[in-house]
Amino acid sequence: MRSLCLTIFLCFVAASAPAQAREPIVGLPCEGCDAVFDGLPDQFGSRARIAPISEPGQPMLVTGRVLDQGGKPQPGVIVYAYQTNSGGIYPEPSGARASHRHGALRAWVSSDAQGRYAFDTIRPGSYPSRDTPQHIHMHVLERGCATYYIDDIMFLDDPLLAKAEVAGRPKRGGAGIGAPLRHKGVWHITRDIHLGQNIPGYRSCRSGREA
Repeated sequence: MRSLCLTIFLCFVAASAPAQAREPIVGLPCEGCDAVFDGLPDQFGSRARIAPISEPGQPMLVTGRVLDQGGKPQPGVIVYAYQTNSGGIYPEPSGARASHRHGALRAWVSSDAQGRYAFDTIRPGSYPSRDTPQHIHMHVLERGCATYYIDDIMFLDDPLLAKAEVAGRPKRGGAGIGAPLRHKGVWHITRDIHLGQNIPGYRSCRSGREA
C-alpha cells in the first residue's frame, strides 16, 4: 500500500510540474521561451486557430512560409504564436491546463511540405494605457535541435508603430513587420520565417554549421 501511495504521489508531482524545455533555448535572453512546451500538442496541422470563432474582434489570417538559410522551404518546423484579445489583454485560460503563461489565445502549427503555415485569429489590441503597438508573439521550435523567439508580427498601419522602431528591429527570423490588407472583412498579413536568421547562438539544425 505504501508503495502504491508513493507511486501515485510521484505521478501527481510529475503531472503538476511546470513544463521543461526539451530542445535547448537559443537566442537568449528569452523570458518565458520554455512556455512553448506548455500544452504542446502531440499532432499538428499546418493551419490552426489562435482565437476561437466566438472571440470578439476583427478576423485575421496570418500566413507565411518557413525557409532555411538558403531560402529553401522547410517542412515539419513548429511555429508557436500567442497574442492579446481585441482589448489588449491576455485572457486567462480555463479548464484543466490553466497554467498557460501566455494566456488563452495561443496555438501551434507545423509547416507543410512546401514550408507553408497559417493561423486564423483576430487582430490583437494594443496594451491598455501603454504605447505598445499591436503585435502577435512568435516562436520557432525545430524538433531535436532548438527553440527561440523571433520578431513579433507588427502592422505598418498601426499608428503606435514608430518609424524608429521599424528601422531598429533586429529581424530575428526575418522581418516581422508587414502591411495588412483587408478583404471581405478579414485582415490578411504575411510573415515568412527565416530559420536562425539573427538568432545569437543558433547552429543550423540541418548542416550543423554555425549560423
